Amino acid sequence: MRIAYHIGVHCTDDDRLVRTLYRNAALLAGQGVEVPDPARYRNLIRDASIQLKGQTVTPEISAGILEQFTEAGAEEDLRLVLSWENFLAFPAWAVKAGAIYRSGGERMRTICGIFPNDEAEFHIALRNPATYLPELHSRQRGRPWSEFIEGTDPQDLRWSDLILQLLEANPGVPITVWADEDTPLIWPEVLRAVAGLPELSALEGEDDLLESLMTEDGMRRMSAYLAGHPPQNVQQRRRIASAFLDKFARPDRLNFSFDLPDWTEETIAELTERYERDLAYIAGLPGVTMITP
Repeated sequence: MRIAYHIGVHCTDDDRLVRTLYRNAALLAGQGVEVPDPARYRNLIRDASIQLKGQTVTPEISAGILEQFTEAGAEEDLRLVLSWENFLAFPAWAVKAGAIYRSGGERMRTICGIFPNDEAEFHIALRNPATYLPELHSRQRGRPWSEFIEGTDPQDLRWSDLILQLLEANPGVPITVWADEDTPLIWPEVLRAVAGLPELSALEGEDDLLESLMTEDGMRRMSAYLAGHPPQNVQQRRRIASAFLDKFARPDRLNFSFDLPDWTEETIAELTERYERDLAYIAGLPGVTMITP
């Protein structure tokens, strides 16, 4: 069995990916892919990772856990999709002591250790710290910014530190990465990567993200254009989607505003530049596949 873990991060997905794949559960099951209901496994895996840490996990224990949330069980050819933004940490611990998800690599090693005889792969979206940090802070239930960011200089945060952690703590586990900012243009490819499907495989709901960002008229026009001019490859479809999004985007869905102490336009520009350099570095790491427009 192979387990595809969609591991977040916070403020990039809000369960859209797993909801879309779950809508296609019957179609995917016919191709050897199971997408369990997240409510059946999230707390179960969290509790098992705490209870079993440091112990030898036997095939019987693994099978017993799987039976609680899967239909097919531990079938050899099964691909299992598990998704949770809290796999790496809960939001209150996402940024701590100068790092993002400082213990993420070890947490995923512990979780993968629940199913030691199964192959694993990680899928993760990354987001510009210039928007990620304010959005994450806004979900802290009134926690003051000074307390949230204490001990951390935003300019020192690197997503590559997390990716290197994951690679070091989980040798041989491939990682698929994409930038959250690119998601509207690459969403169908992200869905297929997590589900392990061939290029241009059709999935119900693969245009829902674009639909949420585009006017109704723009979406109708794009759908009609695609019906009359079926794209021959992924790149062609991205160009079409990009053209329609540029013309028919809903500004209220694309603009993001915030007000943080001492943050200026220069702060945001510097964070963005470092983020883009960091993405380029991550894309070149062995064991990493970057999905880009």
